[in-house]
Amino acid sequence: MSTQPVLLPVLLAADTDPLLRAVAAYLARFKDATRVHTESDLRAFLVWCAERRLSPLDAQRVHVELYVRWMQEVRRFKPSTVSRRMSVVAGFFRTCVIDQVLPTSPADYVRRPNVPPESPTLGLSHLQFEAMLSAARDSTNRFDFALVAMLGLLGLRIFEACGANIEDLGEEHGHRVLKVRGKGGKVVLTPLPPAVARSIERATGTRDDGPILLNRRGARMDRHAATRRLRQLAEAANVRLPRMHPHMLRHTFVTTMLDAGVDLRDVQIAAARRPSHHHALRQGTQQPGPPPQLHPRGLHGFGHLALLRRRWSTSQTGGCEGPSEWPRCRPNLGDS
Repeated sequence: MSTQPVLLPVLLAADTDPLLRAVAAYLARFKDATRVHTESDLRAFLVWCAERRLSPLDAQRVHVELYVRWMQEVRRFKPSTVSRRMSVVAGFFRTCVIDQVLPTSPADYVRRPNVPPESPTLGLSHLQFEAMLSAARDSTNRFDFALVAMLGLLGLRIFEACGANIEDLGEEHGHRVLKVRGKGGKVVLTPLPPAVARSIERATGTRDDGPILLNRRGARMDRHAATRRLRQLAEAANVRLPRMHPHMLRHTFVTTMLDAGVDLRDVQIAAARRPSHHHALRQGTQQPGPPPQLHPRGLHGFGHLALLRRRWSTSQTGGCEGPSEWPRCRPNLGDS
């Protein structure tokens, strides 16, 4: 049985291995980084089957259940990882049913672990983030400051920061902007604060093209190199964290905006990297449009924002949960 990665949809001969054809048909539904990550999760299941001399197309529900227990009890994966990998396996078998390779999917009734809606990722405190910025600014690696600034001050995802090119820099209405390519191929112009603009200028130097962030070999920085750089910066800044990773800075960006009093809806728009025309209030003579229908859990990884905002509001109003309870809590609000 072949477990080689099939990353590109290709024309397959009629006598091609049915498993290879099924894998190619499933991966052809995705593109770019999503296909790479999906292939990685599917490959883990194919390797697990190969180690047990089991053809994936002959797997039954009991085998998929054993795969889940192996991830939980042997590999000790987190519930989110198990759920993600099981989603890939279920999608693969569902495609096999659609293509009439299998009559039914063995993953239909497999129990998956419950994933809590609140994100377990913790952001840095204000002092920790300032220490990270200072360490990055003083680092001999001129790309460290741009990396921390793009993740923590712009709230970019790691693949958005690593995929940014010098050609994506520009100017709109007198503001320095960066063309960010987000999930689903969406392109958004993001204004650059002065500190971020200076960090990018320091990283690019005299170069006119190519990636903004480079690794030590002069190639484009990837998420693994970025994680190593952030861990070294955290150690240099004496920031004690059990496991430093790039997504912590994105959470820091969100919590910093909430602490500054930014409305939750605006934080969601910024975190989702939506185009500027999604803002309900825009400067100019146009009338304000209706607010976008955003649910606090509508953004992946930020389902805890509503809880944070609710706790912050409660602490600010002396325990009042809403306007109906304000008269009862009025003495706790102080003289105003």
